[in-house]
This record gives sequence, structure tokens and C-alpha cells, in this order.
Amino acid sequence: MAMQVFDMETERRLGPAMSEINVTPFVDVVLVLLIIFLLTAPMLLGGIDVRVPKAETRTTQPEERITITVTKERGVFWENTPTTLQRLEATLKSVRQKNPKAAVFIKADEGAPWGTAVAVMDRVKKAGIDRVGIVTDPVPPGTFK
Repeated sequence: MAMQVFDMETERRLGPAMSEINVTPFVDVVLVLLIIFLLTAPMLLGGIDVRVPKAETRTTQPEERITITVTKERGVFWENTPTTLQRLEATLKSVRQKNPKAAVFIKADEGAPWGTAVAVMDRVKKAGIDRVGIVTDPVPPGTFK
């Protein structure tokens, strides 16, 4: 019985035992850290603030991308303008002189004659443009015809 009296006195002095964890201090710390990160993140990405001088000349040329379209009716288009193979080669040579890093993308209809697409590629190579790509649509895996 003396043991019960001792426990009762201890319980009265300290209060009842808590079986739950108090998360309020944890939430406070997390919110403070969030605010610190929100305030410091833009400073990390900004770098050093300097005013760059202006110049009339460019040091690098922008990459020029040209699209040549071949239709199934053997039509050849420079961007969206119809053209012939002879005019195409002359135009490509002038583009090459202006910008040696120009890239040409050939967009040929899948029903277009293969010979027309090869003739266009041949004219592009004759004009001295080495960066040639063929435009395709992506096919989901396992559905190739």
C-alpha cells in the first residue's frame, strides 16, 4: 500500500504520463527551414550581378534550321514555298555562305518517291551543307510496322 501512495504522489507532482509525441516543435522547425530555403534559393541561382556592355557585332551566329519538304506528288518546298531542285541548290549555297553551321531538315512524306528524297539530299550535300537530318514521327515501342 505504501507503494501506491508513492505513485499517487509522483503522479500529482508530474501530472499524468503522456503517450503522444508533441509534433508542434517539429512543424515549427520544418517551417523555419522552408522559409530559409525559399529565401536563399534565388540567391544561389542568380550569380554575380553585373551590367554587360552592348556591342553591334555578334561573336557567335545563331543556328539556322532549314526545313525542306518533299510531298508524295514529288513537290519540293523550301520552308513553305514551292521550289525546284535547281533553285533549291542555289538557295542552299547562298545560305551556306552566310552561315556555314546551317542545318537542313528534310521532311518527306512516307508515300513520296524515294528518288525525289535522295535528289534533295544530294542537292543539300552539293551545296556544302553537312548537317542534314530527316524528320520522323516517334513510334511507340513494339508497334513498328
